Amino acid sequence: MRQIVLTQPGDFREEQAAPPTAAAGEALLRIHRVGVCGTDLHAFAGRQPFFSYPRILGHELGVEVLEAPPNDRGIRAGDRCAVEPYLNCGECHACRLGRSNCCERLRVLGVHVDGGMRSLLTAPVRLLHKSEKLSLDQLALVETLGIGAHAVERARLQPGENAMVVGAGPIGLAVIQFAKAAGANVRVLERSESRRQFAAQFGVETLAAPDEQLADVVFDATGNPAAMESSFERVAHAGRLVFVGLVQGRIGFEDPLFHRREMTLLASRNSLGEFPRIVRMIEEGSIDTAPWITDRLRLREVPESFSGLTARPGLVKAMIEVEDSDA
Repeated sequence: MRQIVLTQPGDFREEQAAPPTAAAGEALLRIHRVGVCGTDLHAFAGRQPFFSYPRILGHELGVEVLEAPPNDRGIRAGDRCAVEPYLNCGECHACRLGRSNCCERLRVLGVHVDGGMRSLLTAPVRLLHKSEKLSLDQLALVETLGIGAHAVERARLQPGENAMVVGAGPIGLAVIQFAKAAGANVRVLERSESRRQFAAQFGVETLAAPDEQLADVVFDATGNPAAMESSFERVAHAGRLVFVGLVQGRIGFEDPLFHRREMTLLASRNSLGEFPRIVRMIEEGSIDTAPWITDRLRLREVPESFSGLTARPGLVKAMIEVEDSDA
């Protein structure tokens, strides 16, 4: 089968590999779609924390089940599924607390272990979420939406609260959708004009530069140290700041401001139990993923074409299509 390996920053290579064999409790999956995430772009640039090379990228997956063991989830051959890419241990302190998204030994497909930029993959059945209604494109977007859903859940966002989303990339857009679903008044701070225009179609006010209005909750989805530090200034007294993006290195802030406003600072990592709700919301039409995909490429085109995505000013979400000929 064909697989695309990121051997080092900036260098994708095509390889041929033997098909994987499913272990106990695992299903054999045919990959059809791989969404390109900011994590993938950062790994390509050599700026992704918790990352090592070589690695097969890809954790936003729309798949078809080829083989599945007997299971109580109703997963069987022929089902189309989203894949929850978080492999937790089930035994550590975080897992025992029910916080498997921040498992002490967490392995994420495409980050800590090889992911989906290949034609076949095995994964635990417990991580598959099927839908008879959603397209493969929609299934591949569930994971991105889960990041935003979890961030909004972490904030305990209430109806009528004022929320500011800093950064209107895919993760910021996911936060926007779930913040609006929570009944918040949402504003977006984004320097890119094309991203502001894209975000505006979701019915939110967009800003190119900050103003004096503070927010009950600020979600920073930039992954940019300067922006993350500046986000402390946007939080109202008794407000919350949620870091959805992450960077290598340290983030600093003015302690008197932090203390005076008695802010709550929250990290938001991955998602936790959000996939079924997101699948249902897309099926019901309360979340529209149609505008998200702005670029497409085939798996075999990744080594030559991936670098071009990093220079695309209008990029929101690129989708890699894995064809039958890649098997």
